[in-house]
Amino acid sequence: MTTVVDRITGRFVSIELLPPRTPESGDALESALVELRALDPAFVAVTYGAGGSDRGRTEALVERLADGTALPLPHLTCLAHSRAELEVLLDRYVAAGVRSVLALRGDPPLSATEALPEGDLRRAVELVELARARGVECVGVAVHPEGHPAAQSRESDLRHQAAKLGEADFALTQFVNRSSDYFRFVDEMARRGATAPVIPGIRPIANVRQAVRMAEMSGAPIPAELLQRLESAPGPAAARRIGVEHAVQVCRELLDGGAPGLHFYTMNRAASTLQVCAELGWEVSPVA
Repeated sequence: MTTVVDRITGRFVSIELLPPRTPESGDALESALVELRALDPAFVAVTYGAGGSDRGRTEALVERLADGTALPLPHLTCLAHSRAELEVLLDRYVAAGVRSVLALRGDPPLSATEALPEGDLRRAVELVELARARGVECVGVAVHPEGHPAAQSRESDLRHQAAKLGEADFALTQFVNRSSDYFRFVDEMARRGATAPVIPGIRPIANVRQAVRMAEMSGAPIPAELLQRLESAPGPAAARRIGVEHAVQVCRELLDGGAPGLHFYTMNRAASTLQVCAELGWEVSPVA
């Protein structure tokens, strides 16, 4: 099996999926897998719930993808995990043929009333080091172009993110709503000596409620003009179209400006991602 870095050459699309929690979400995942296969994604990231709440479901989906369905990129978090637990999970992935992981500190869910307990590892960069020590060949990290919501200052945040990126093979960004934020961040990282590929994350917005939740999750405000257009949309179909149009514009600017590719947060729904890629002129491979 190749690694993520092996696959992110030339223009590419990658996708993110959620492990199913109910029979209904399982059906949605199966449909998304079939439909999104047409894009021949460079890799498929699989999320990991706060504190490992999705651990078993994540492992099952990752191991299924590793059997030949796609190149898996499992998320793995420090929060609420012992070093021994992380070592066991990393060893299991390596044994299954997984050669790439995304190392995260981890954040509690927005609905949490209490903070999750710290794990033995406190920072994502420590998990990067542990993953390499357990035989993982390619390790990515998450970055926040507009700054992490918990950062004390912009300068300290950039310094921290550059140190993290400097130890990684690649990075995935949080939702990018403006291409200028992405390019400014990449330039800031390069000035600090961190030049690993940074893949912009895209999630087409379907309505105002989703836009507000995305801003809460990522700390990145939604452009005011986009919010106004969504608020004035005459119905759900029109709002979804507005979100797709905005995503297409941002993606074009990213690709034209030199972004290595596009990573789509699909939420196990294929339609908007496929539509954005079609409007970008992507060649869609037929589904077997």
